[in-house]
Amino acid sequence: MIWFDLVTPKSVMFFRSMIAEIKQRQIEVLVTAREGKGYHEVVELLELHNIPFFNRGTFGGADLGDKLRASIDRQLSLMEFVQEHDVHKLVCLCSVDANRVAFGLGIPIVNFYDIPLSDHRTNFRKALPQARLTLPLSNKAFRPFMVPEEIFQRFSLEPDQIYSYPFLDVVAWLHDFEPDREYFLQVLRNYGLDSDKPTIVIREEEFKASYVMKKYPILYEALEKLRTLIDTNIIIVPRYEAEPLEAMFPYAAVLKEKMVVQHLLAFADLFIGGGGTLNSEACYFGTPTISTRSFICHYDKFQIDKGLMHKADTPQDVIDLAVKLIGKRNGNHKQIFGDMQCDIPWLVDRILE
Repeated sequence: MIWFDLVTPKSVMFFRSMIAEIKQRQIEVLVTAREGKGYHEVVELLELHNIPFFNRGTFGGADLGDKLRASIDRQLSLMEFVQEHDVHKLVCLCSVDANRVAFGLGIPIVNFYDIPLSDHRTNFRKALPQARLTLPLSNKAFRPFMVPEEIFQRFSLEPDQIYSYPFLDVVAWLHDFEPDREYFLQVLRNYGLDSDKPTIVIREEEFKASYVMKKYPILYEALEKLRTLIDTNIIIVPRYEAEPLEAMFPYAAVLKEKMVVQHLLAFADLFIGGGGTLNSEACYFGTPTISTRSFICHYDKFQIDKGLMHKADTPQDVIDLAVKLIGKRNGNHKQIFGDMQCDIPWLVDRILE
């Protein structure tokens, strides 16, 4: 049995095809997840994609003490649960709790990770806490091509434990995705938005994550001014609770139900995001994309260098870039992403061997 611990929305999307491939080979799969107060995205995505799972433990929130307590409790819960099953291997995106449990129980660990540092060079002062707590425990580790192998070696891995794959992570679930304009228009109708106006989709930074130092105000300040300059629909994809965003931005449509947000990203006239995954998805579709993230990691740098994404460091940067870019789709996204081959059977072979 192969154990997947899926604790972020991205991990659900990234491993969806691999889980299906493993099941197709008649190998049992065990999926664990977590949720918490105001944090239900992972569970909602698993349900949306009909992936059976077991909820074990909770998300600790922004406070470090609460985060540590939730992690310790979850490790105990996972340990007791996993011991009831015949688990041969753990696969995850560097889940701290699952790594600790698997290591303690002698279960081989396969980690995938595209963001070991909050930096696009090799500055280990910017190593993410999650990477420090997981990568050294890996039996195998997979990296996308733009993250230097040197970084994984400095996390104490030998070269023959490190595997490279030739694509940005979003290609794993978008390469066979067909955007549906009618789906996009139906969302506009459901939220009372005008389909004749341009549409800006917004995503906050993951400010409760351990690798983000604080809640930066760039996006929030810019949005207030931007709406006075451009007559547009504004759709916010909440990362945590929707209610505070509704109070803060009464003129915006804050999505409440889980949906296939990729349809929105594909047909939006502009995407402004503080994270990584939705930014990359918007780039994949050629949608003009502004990053308000507080740092630039390796895959951010790749997309910026290719002209797929633009970095804003101040509210005025966001406004200037938004006015300049809205509605101007990127012309070379198909060539850039089309050259990236995502071979799921090859990845599964490497996981299982």
